[in-house]
Amino acid sequence: MTIKKYTALVKLSICITIGSISQVTYAADDNNINECLLSELKASAQHVTVKQLYLLCEKKLSEQQAVNKPVKLGVISRRIIQERKTEFDPYVLTPHKMNYILPVLTTDKINRSAYEDFGDWSEHIEEVEAKFQISLKVPLNNNDLFVKGDGLFFGFTLKSWWQIYSDNISKPFRETNYQPEVFYLAPLDWHPLGGNTGLIVGFEHQSNGRSQLISRSWNRAYLNFLYEKDNFALSFRPWFRLSEDAKEDELSAEGDDNPDIGDYMGHFELSAIYKTSDYEFSIQGRQNFSEHHGGLELGVTFPLWGKLRGYVQFTKGYGESLIDYNHDQQRFGLGVALTNIL
Repeated sequence: MTIKKYTALVKLSICITIGSISQVTYAADDNNINECLLSELKASAQHVTVKQLYLLCEKKLSEQQAVNKPVKLGVISRRIIQERKTEFDPYVLTPHKMNYILPVLTTDKINRSAYEDFGDWSEHIEEVEAKFQISLKVPLNNNDLFVKGDGLFFGFTLKSWWQIYSDNISKPFRETNYQPEVFYLAPLDWHPLGGNTGLIVGFEHQSNGRSQLISRSWNRAYLNFLYEKDNFALSFRPWFRLSEDAKEDELSAEGDDNPDIGDYMGHFELSAIYKTSDYEFSIQGRQNFSEHHGGLELGVTFPLWGKLRGYVQFTKGYGESLIDYNHDQQRFGLGVALTNIL
């Protein structure tokens, strides 16, 4: 029997055999499976049955489909895709971290000791103040650098605490922290538990722009491992502080303003976010296990009107600001989120 006649006979046998193997779930369409059957027919021994050929092809095509299965996007990926539609538009500012205003922020223990040598601030600082954060970023590359979807960015975050309710010290900004950074973001081809992963490598400077006794600053190089699945995202960010020379004199502008900052701010940050259609829940923690110091931040956003969202923030521990890096307190704030975290 010629191979052409045998092939036609096999096609007829396939139609007859389908009924006996209907319990099998097929992973490929008819054209792909027919091509596979013809290919396997030519390479297989004559005693191989049609059912065996069919099951073999189904297995191969199922494995191929699994390899080529598209990645399911999570909350981080969806944000990145939306940002890239407008990131080079000169009329669009791209948020980096969260942007918010808290008109009311209260504490159980305001940090007065830092201002004891700074006029009469320590006596008149109010425990209720306002806080806001502005955070933006810009891309530094148009095309992929090393892997598909990667990018180099410059980011800048400004966070400020405003003594708007104080009457005796003319409502000054008690503390402002400036945080420029450069970072590289790349997706990873690793999908544990059906999620996606990415890696950020960056360098950042953080300072309060003050001088002498109330000057605070440090430089860090960091890694940030990202994981997302559906509406959940996780970030693990360890860092390494770049050392500075010790101060020769307490009032000197040169040298390390806060050599023990790592004892209170810790050596890593762990964050988790869960997002629904109406709410975004976030938790962020820092810890130095050897010194038993750290900080915790909880946040919830909820709909208000238009693009504005309500925002509730609770912090506990050390390091809410640079001036408070070694001051333990609890804070509760209520305000408006201009952008979500994700």
